[in-house]
Amino acid sequence: MPCFNPLQWLRESRTLVLVVVFVALLLDNMLLTVVVPIIPSFLYAIELKSVNDSLTHNTTSAPGQAGYEAATFSSVISYYDNTTIILTDDTVNSTSRDFSRTVNGSLLTEEGSAVRDRGCVKNNDILMEENVRVGLLFASKALMQLVMNPFVGPLTNRIGYHIPMFAGFVVMFLSTIMFAFSETYILLFLARMLQGIGSSFSSVAGLGMLASVYTDDNERGTAMGIALGGLALGVLFGAPFGSVMYEFVGKKAPFLVLACLALMDGALQLSILQPSKVSPESAQGPSLLTLLRDPYILITAGSICFANMGVAMLEPTLPIWMMQTMCSPNWQLGIAFLPASISYLIGTNLFAILANKMGRWLCSMIGMLIVGVSLICVPLAKDIYGLIGPNGGLGFAIGMVDSSMMPIMGYLVDLRHASVYGSVYAIADVAFCLGFAIGPSTGGAIVRAIGFPSLMVIIGIINILYAPLCCFLRNPTAREEKMAVLNHECPMPTESYRTQNTCHDFPLSDESFDEESKE
Repeated sequence: MPCFNPLQWLRESRTLVLVVVFVALLLDNMLLTVVVPIIPSFLYAIELKSVNDSLTHNTTSAPGQAGYEAATFSSVISYYDNTTIILTDDTVNSTSRDFSRTVNGSLLTEEGSAVRDRGCVKNNDILMEENVRVGLLFASKALMQLVMNPFVGPLTNRIGYHIPMFAGFVVMFLSTIMFAFSETYILLFLARMLQGIGSSFSSVAGLGMLASVYTDDNERGTAMGIALGGLALGVLFGAPFGSVMYEFVGKKAPFLVLACLALMDGALQLSILQPSKVSPESAQGPSLLTLLRDPYILITAGSICFANMGVAMLEPTLPIWMMQTMCSPNWQLGIAFLPASISYLIGTNLFAILANKMGRWLCSMIGMLIVGVSLICVPLAKDIYGLIGPNGGLGFAIGMVDSSMMPIMGYLVDLRHASVYGSVYAIADVAFCLGFAIGPSTGGAIVRAIGFPSLMVIIGIINILYAPLCCFLRNPTAREEKMAVLNHECPMPTESYRTQNTCHDFPLSDESFDEESKE
């Protein structure tokens, strides 16, 4: 009688594999969103400090009492604190006689009229410049994923999912540490790009691993919904966690906490996966070019891209718009995304089950329509409470789209191609990243040109116009030879099928492959 091996049991458990993917997506998206409230404020503080240092240098070099007064004023300024003084445009651009003074915490001009109260930032020129810089920094992560995914997808077909999954953890940990100790825009930009490399390995390998383990379509949809729940939790806690920690503890604190959590994730992966083992797919998977010529896959990828592009445009532009129009303090910049995160978590878990009953194509179409309407309503908000409805609807709708489209990707490959999932989930991740690359990189420039409200209307209308294309996913046609295989091996409706691969629980251990070969 063979002895019980706990490690082998762990490595053959599909549930624990789902836990590994869940945690990996959770940490990846916490790092993705924790920077959303931090970076705009941090870069604004750096830029304002540079302007003030230049002003101080110019005024102190001038003789007389005016130069002395300006130097004294500059020396007591805290460059980023909602309870202290921020220079106004007039102060930055004027001579020393135009300097501002404070009375009871309010910033007054020479005439005594209030220019700044409640921590409201007044320097709109710097904020408008930050729209572009922050957008490019946020987009760099997605752009790097776009570059890496075409290589990572085929790589998982050749060496399996274990090594890329663990490589993603290592790169993610290094990126988190770099974020914590970076004090310049260039270093933050490099840290964001490094995060994109790690995300590419983790996302493609994780989703492909789930699709290969859960071969039944209904089970796969439920598993994908749970895994996307990890993504939702990361988005849920990331922005509020970052804003509160940055406000009350400091910039390094949230990233160091995430680094510790990443180490725990690495230990979990070492226990369950086999990152030193090469386990290529048994079947020859379709090439990326073949999959990109499939119209159904393109429609699915487009839905993922445009639905997520809306929230991607909000990330760099909404905090700055709130600073300009709502005089929002630091902690509100992250809390504003909380309704979207909570509703996304509800949507992904709810429609992971409901989508099987009402049709994934219908869930996705309704979701994109709600995304469009919610985005159009965002600029109507006058304070943070007015953002609850639009952001909540936006998160719920994106949850509908993601929980429907991710399983459809695996279903289309099973139905029309070979059941090898690395490349198709590389395409899904490319679509996701394309939204998060185009959104922030162009959003800042568009806001600067036509304004934040017009940007929201444009991307909202795009989602509404794209939604009817989801009808083509209602009953996708199968390749003739593929349908013959499916009907022969699994005479049941195509919503619940088994792929042509021999089904075993989770072939992560060497013993599983030995048993399969003996049969």
